Amino acid sequence: MRIDSWADMAVVGIIARAHGRKGDVVANLLTDFPEHRFQVGNTFYTLSEEEVQKLRIDRVRFQRGRPIVGFKGVDTMDAAEALRGAELRVLVSMLHKLPDDMYYSHELVGCRATTVSGEYIGDVVEVQGPVRAQRLIVQQGGQEVDIPLVEDICVRIDTVSRCVVVAPPEGLLELNRRKMTV
Repeated sequence: MRIDSWADMAVVGIIARAHGRKGDVVANLLTDFPEHRFQVGNTFYTLSEEEVQKLRIDRVRFQRGRPIVGFKGVDTMDAAEALRGAELRVLVSMLHKLPDDMYYSHELVGCRATTVSGEYIGDVVEVQGPVRAQRLIVQQGGQEVDIPLVEDICVRIDTVSRCVVVAPPEGLLELNRRKMTV
């Protein structure tokens, strides 16, 4: 698969670490549908050395809410450890339709963030954090700001017109603003 197809995929998890000696890994979830995504036979895509690779689930179990996954062809601790930090992606076409008040992370990236008064904050470049404690990473002019992705702060999200309207509590933007690191 070509690398240009990488952008046409959605992140549903990140490999945290190896688990055991037989090539299993622990995955951090970035999906609201873990039981659906993490089933034997399902395929994820990862990026390795500028090439998109397929990983097919051979075995899976859940421990403390996180999947422990064995992939076909990954059968040693060293092979599993080499996957540490890899994003697990699926084709966007494989995603469920979400309710109107829910969004996939990839739908928010590229949105223009403004305050309710119309002040431009920047563009969303990333969504970070676990599903229930996510924040938008917004960049403008060499600076970035973290904005909690909660209904009381992100008061309007329109993925069609690519905008997020923010009603930040006093001082939030200043407190969470920092210079970008290279």
